[in-house]
Amino acid sequence: MNYRIPVVKLSMIRDGSITTDRRTLSDSHSAAALCRSIIGDNDREEMLAVILDAKHKINAVHSISVGTLSLSLVHPREVFKAAVLCNAAAMIIAHNHPSGDPTPSQEDRLLTKRLRECGELMGISILDHLVIGDADRYYSFADNGVL
Repeated sequence: MNYRIPVVKLSMIRDGSITTDRRTLSDSHSAAALCRSIIGDNDREEMLAVILDAKHKINAVHSISVGTLSLSLVHPREVFKAAVLCNAAAMIIAHNHPSGDPTPSQEDRLLTKRLRECGELMGISILDHLVIGDADRYYSFADNGVL
């Protein structure tokens, strides 16, 4: 008996673009400003990956997950999928807290640890995980010594 097995080809499709005043991210403040411009006013949690090359130039921004008012389900395979396709050397992960309070939850802390470990295995550094709050408030895991 013969079995038919699918042959696949992976590709990525550009889904629009955004305008920013910088091509390279060098600190949490500029990364938070970029992410705030995309997800800062959302009424639901959304997780983004800012995908970077070896010189930390932005290759792409990928919306990983859109959740509810207080929860966004995220799995490492979804986080790293676009990064692999973009030949990423590093990423900055960000999500918003619609409540306006950027204090990370215990789940945020566990996810950050898990993503850092997965990134180490894959050779894609997680430079920061930002929690975007209201106004100009944000929490940077890197600035707080967690990454």
